[in-house]
Amino acid sequence: MTEVMIKMIPYSGWEHCVHISNGIVDLIVTTDVGPRIIRYGFLGQANEMCQVAAMQGKTGGDEWKIYGGHRLWHSPEAKPRSYEPDNSPVVWETIPNGIRTIQQIEPKALMKKEMEITLASGSTKVKILHRITNTGLWPVTLSAWALTVMAPGGKEVVPQSQRDTGLLGNRVLALWPYTNMQDHRVYWGQKFIALQQDPNMEPPFKFGFTNEDGWAAYFNHHHLFVKYYTHQIEASYPDYGVSYETYTTDFMLEMESLSPLTLIQPDGKVEHLEKWELFDDVSMPASCDEEIEASLAGRVKK
Repeated sequence: MTEVMIKMIPYSGWEHCVHISNGIVDLIVTTDVGPRIIRYGFLGQANEMCQVAAMQGKTGGDEWKIYGGHRLWHSPEAKPRSYEPDNSPVVWETIPNGIRTIQQIEPKALMKKEMEITLASGSTKVKILHRITNTGLWPVTLSAWALTVMAPGGKEVVPQSQRDTGLLGNRVLALWPYTNMQDHRVYWGQKFIALQQDPNMEPPFKFGFTNEDGWAAYFNHHHLFVKYYTHQIEASYPDYGVSYETYTTDFMLEMESLSPLTLIQPDGKVEHLEKWELFDDVSMPASCDEEIEASLAGRVKK
């Protein structure tokens, strides 16, 4: 079984990045800014994540920058709280098969963000434990919000709940003011919702969903990226109760999972676990339930 290797490298204009590889896939984590995973993909092949070209290698400044990759926020979204910059160096240390990366305490929100990133030996599986600690003097209610910014040109799939609730509703769909339900990028199926990233469509599209199945997938580069998390049916979530949100514009698509809303006491914390997996040689299905189901068969744990 291939050993997980960890080393410091320059990458995309940043001098200090941590490269984590097992000979099958690799991740690159920035330490000049962050915490942020800027790359995940098969070794020597395309990055499954978006990298915003104009932002590569930049550091410092008072404005939040959308570098791309995978980041950690807290929800509900608000300015300026959600948009405190992550433009400064982070502390990092090795842990078994990975690293822990720790952001400086946010000066306004007084939250400390951490990610524990581990890669399995011999497979494409990744675990990211997200942690937010309240370093302030008063309790704060928030949700840990894990956002993965995917490369353009792909198609996202989110499962529809099949739970039989009798006369009661079995799912919640949240829409934003700019969301057009007739947008050509979205497919509202009986079993799945599919969202096509279109590099020629700048107008944004976003929806949130209860997503009780706790997974979402993205087809791109003849690969299939799957992220898993745990949806807690009895818990409260932001934005009318959704644990999964997705947003797209012309240069990317965001896959966003959320923890339950949690009252965090001073020095308390909230944690949120995601698991990733990547599959090779997978064609992008048409936007219909039957083709999507066939493409996911044997790959996604339902």
